[in-house]
Amino acid sequence: MKKQHTNKITKKIVQAAALSFLMASSTHALAETNVDHADKMEKCYGIVKKGMNDCQTKTASCAGSATKDNQKDAFIFLPKGDCEKIVGGSLTQGDDDSK
Repeated sequence: MKKQHTNKITKKIVQAAALSFLMASSTHALAETNVDHADKMEKCYGIVKKGMNDCQTKTASCAGSATKDNQKDAFIFLPKGDCEKIVGGSLTQGDDDSK
């Protein structure tokens, strides 16, 4: 009877270890994908919709903090080359002229 109990515990330990390995492997793969993805993206200023910016502006430090549409100092990430195809899009941060 004791041997059966030990086998059940061993089986659970092996299953937990395998699951941990799979989770760690998938996390590593996602991290590599994000690094590759980041190399293909650029910040595009001046086209963001109110509250939809990706990161900080000159006046705020949080994503989603743009206070108006087309705020010149707020950006979103776009695939490289797309920003300059959009009217109002800029690769450089402008001054927020809402003051």
